[in-house]
Amino acid sequence: MTKVSLKTIAKELGVSTATVSLVLNGKDKNGRVSKNKAQLIRQKAEELNYMPNSIAKSLRVGNSKTLGLIVADITNVFFGSLAFHIQENAEKAGYAVIIGNTNEDINKMNKMVNLLMRRQVDGFIITPTEGSEYIVQDILSRDIPIVLVDRHFPDVQVNSVTINNHQISYEAVNSLIEKGCRKIGILVYYSDHQTHMYNRKRGYVQAVTEAGIYDEELVKEVRFETLEEDIHNAINDLLAKQIDGLFFATNSISMLGLRKIISKNDPKFSGINYMCFDENDAYNLLPFKIPYIKQPIQKIAKKTIDQIIVQIKDGNDRQSIVENSVIKAELILE
Repeated sequence: MTKVSLKTIAKELGVSTATVSLVLNGKDKNGRVSKNKAQLIRQKAEELNYMPNSIAKSLRVGNSKTLGLIVADITNVFFGSLAFHIQENAEKAGYAVIIGNTNEDINKMNKMVNLLMRRQVDGFIITPTEGSEYIVQDILSRDIPIVLVDRHFPDVQVNSVTINNHQISYEAVNSLIEKGCRKIGILVYYSDHQTHMYNRKRGYVQAVTEAGIYDEELVKEVRFETLEEDIHNAINDLLAKQIDGLFFATNSISMLGLRKIISKNDPKFSGINYMCFDENDAYNLLPFKIPYIKQPIQKIAKKTIDQIIVQIKDGNDRQSIVENSVIKAELILE
């Protein structure tokens, strides 16, 4: 299908391209174009199914009314739900959202940022991959509004929305201790610089240390790139140590870990008490109850959109005040 341009409409009606532009951009007021001619132009544009060039328009008016959302793993229930609610809140504020996925790959994140910059997005909402501080710094240096969500970099002055990872993990592991668990394992992503994983692990370590039951061999770190293999090995090792409690530090880890345990079909594993991050409909299919940490996704999404909109509207003052919002998660035991 041939793309219809302003020039196409002008040629059809025998008027200038400038006149068509005035009308379709809403600048035909004050008698600059007669009402009859303006009506004909709009009718012809509709007839030809004219679609405006939003990128070119954004260059003229200084905004595109679009936001770039980059998440770590769209297949993860948490990120899928987060993307949905961010899009819902953005639409209410008059913005469209372009969603990208990195699979925790810094090169993919860099490519996605560059692509969205070329699309002239008004701001970025990013779940950053490990080691991507320099990409965030580059966005800041260009004075583009940005909010980090789910994770943040303590040494980078950038707006962020996270949850109370340390405290809620501490409370979650304590709930297992209160059930009588004395050998509690943890499955967590290996990370040198991701504060959310560090703080979830820190909450676990504090709880078991205070209870006098810390065992370094029960701390299992897995990698996103080799997740299934790492979880397979970690679960086998933890089960061999006869754990009675297990804390899964993310939703993706919990689903793979539980699948591995159930596949063994061994009655002696039925006595393990679990704690997972995030709710998942799949839990309802299991023969045992799964307590979990409920992240306030709707609140996270709304706060994130509120932050980015404030930055967009503040213009030159957007970096004068950095807001690091921490929203409380909830422990669901029943």
